[in-house]
Amino acid sequence: MFTVTVPATTANLGPGFDCVGAALNLYNSFTFRLTDADTQIEIEGEEAGRVTQTKNNLVYQAFRDFFNHLGRPVPAVHVQITLGVPLSRGLGSSATAIIGGLVGANLLAGSPYTLEELLPLAIAREGHPDNVVPALLGGCRLAVGSEKSSTWVYPKISWHEAVVPIIAIPNFELSTEAARQVLPQTCSYGDAIFNMSHLGLLIRGLELGQADWLTIALGDRLHQPYRKSLIKGYDAVAAAAKDAGAYGLVISGAGPTLLALGNQEQAPAIMAAMESAWQTMGVVAQVQTTSIANRGVLISDERVLK
Repeated sequence: MFTVTVPATTANLGPGFDCVGAALNLYNSFTFRLTDADTQIEIEGEEAGRVTQTKNNLVYQAFRDFFNHLGRPVPAVHVQITLGVPLSRGLGSSATAIIGGLVGANLLAGSPYTLEELLPLAIAREGHPDNVVPALLGGCRLAVGSEKSSTWVYPKISWHEAVVPIIAIPNFELSTEAARQVLPQTCSYGDAIFNMSHLGLLIRGLELGQADWLTIALGDRLHQPYRKSLIKGYDAVAAAAKDAGAYGLVISGAGPTLLALGNQEQAPAIMAAMESAWQTMGVVAQVQTTSIANRGVLISDERVLK
């Protein structure tokens, strides 16, 4: 029996659309054990009633992907899921399920693969790397696929300890599919260059904790101008956060969670401003500071890893 604990993630960070993500200190846990009975999935947590307990569960689908890839029969398994990451809020809940299922399957199979060798399977199931890479490996990551092969590189982006992530999770949802549908099929050279330059500055700003650089670097022209219309009160919350001292505010993943960056001294004021701005529109939001989860996936017995 193994327990796999996987962190939430925040993806894109403004200009890093579909290629940058960071692991946060919120977690889902998955306990796996082989069974002689039929496969069974049990779920606990505040939103447990919304997650299927059938073999359509994403954790089980990833578990099955692994054994199919290995060319071995899929064993009967008992899976206990403990939810701590809100669903459909832009915090990588699906990535935690995929990573949990793949890592659990790998452990029960005797760990034939290293963690990094599981990444292509995770990316294939998720469709893009920005959430699954930091969920598995931890930290803030840039994920880049090779143009000539199916290989990926995923260097760690240094995150200065003085830069505090602040998340505001509203009491409404936004599906990734809906957020994808509002995006245009093409963009201009100007918008592409804007994002390239801002991503470079973001990486350096996070590394050095350079507040004035981060204030500029969080700008984006590829996804947020289109998606913010789907998030009630986005402009008001963004303005309130900046007025309270935030370097900037971005959509976490596909949303609707919003992520502000600031310093430790201003964090309480930023939190209060974001919560109040949404509250005036009838939106209840859970607002909190968090930190970067540098370890990524955690396993109950690390001696089984290669």
